[in-house]
Amino acid sequence: AAESFDAAGDFLSAGKKLLDTRCPAFKAVSAVRNNARGYWRAISLPFPEPAIRLIPQNRLSAFQDEMGRFRDELTLAVTNLDAEFEELKTAARIRLGTLYNERDYPASLDGAFEVSWDFPSVEPPTYLRRLDPELFEAESRRVQARFDEAVQMAEQAFVEELGRLVSHLTERLTGEADGQPKVFRDSAIGNLQEFFTRFQSLNLRSSEQLDSLVEQCQQIVQGVRPQTLRDDANLRREVASQLSGVTGLLDDLLVDRPRRRLLRAPK
Repeated sequence: AAESFDAAGDFLSAGKKLLDTRCPAFKAVSAVRNNARGYWRAISLPFPEPAIRLIPQNRLSAFQDEMGRFRDELTLAVTNLDAEFEELKTAARIRLGTLYNERDYPASLDGAFEVSWDFPSVEPPTYLRRLDPELFEAESRRVQARFDEAVQMAEQAFVEELGRLVSHLTERLTGEADGQPKVFRDSAIGNLQEFFTRFQSLNLRSSEQLDSLVEQCQQIVQGVRPQTLRDDANLRREVASQLSGVTGLLDDLLVDRPRRRLLRAPK
């Protein structure tokens, strides 16, 4: 590849696409995986360790059921993709020419895609209390620090998400295109309503200021219908003005974080 462009080989990399990912069967597999990941993130809060998130205990059963459904959907989608695997390989052989290599492909796609989850313990093992009380206390403090960090991560995620939603809606309400008010979709309001619902279910009640801002924003758009905002210029200006005030407070909250009432690690 480097020689084709008269380039140095150590400054160039090349790759080849083994399958046409635009295939509907492949898109179906990707969609299930993306939906599972989106659901997992939507009902949970971030944690300092990669691939670990916090889920309310009262939602564990629903989480287990929903992830099981995604797993079943993925199994079916992979089965359908595997049925077209030989056809996709034939198409790849034509497109790749001499770059095609049969050894690049598994005999079957069964097991090549997976949705899995578990519930790891993030607490210090209880046997440490008997073996080494000082080490147990040190581990307890480490766990406490991680939960404290998780609280801050959750607050930051909520503030940033609300800020994006409010800024987008405000820009749609105040901006103009060719002298006319900008068009905004119903989702500009709907996404905010979804945020309020998720915030209520996942909120750790660790920041009174954040709770107050969310409630203030909720009151601003409560009962406001998208079509009414499109038709009523006065209402549009009023809502935009109130939301602009919330945006400024959210920016302040990101810069100057007040002292927090931290979440206690489970015992």
